[in-house]
Amino acid sequence: MLQSKRKKGFTLIELLVVVTIITVLVTIGIVAYSSINKRSRDAKRKSDLEQVRSALEMFRSDFGYYPDTGLGNWTLTSDLSTVLVATYMPAIPGDPSTGTYKYKPTAKSGTSYYGYCICGNLETGGGTNLCSSVTTLPIDCNYGLKSP
Repeated sequence: MLQSKRKKGFTLIELLVVVTIITVLVTIGIVAYSSINKRSRDAKRKSDLEQVRSALEMFRSDFGYYPDTGLGNWTLTSDLSTVLVATYMPAIPGDPSTGTYKYKPTAKSGTSYYGYCICGNLETGGGTNLCSSVTTLPIDCNYGLKSP
């Protein structure tokens, strides 16, 4: 009886098929993970803007008008934090990545503002920008909230 001297192992074709399958699965996983991260950051942005909106409404309830940033431009940093932080919120939230949130008081009557617009940029889009009627809307805002 002759025994064949066949070596045990995988052929080159089998290895290529396995490597291809693994590559496809890893690629799908990376794309899904990236999408989940973007949606998570967008949810944080929406939550942050709602938190600022709530603080602005409490400020208006106490004073009868919305705070001014001093310059009338789009900013949500130092000028606004001096009037909102400590009394109405613990800190002005920052964008979870490299973007910034924007605030602009609107509807000025005398020296007081009776409206506002706050906005940010969502990575996945699909947000509703209620500030679209503001003519000086920053280009990088695709999600915005305005005073009721």
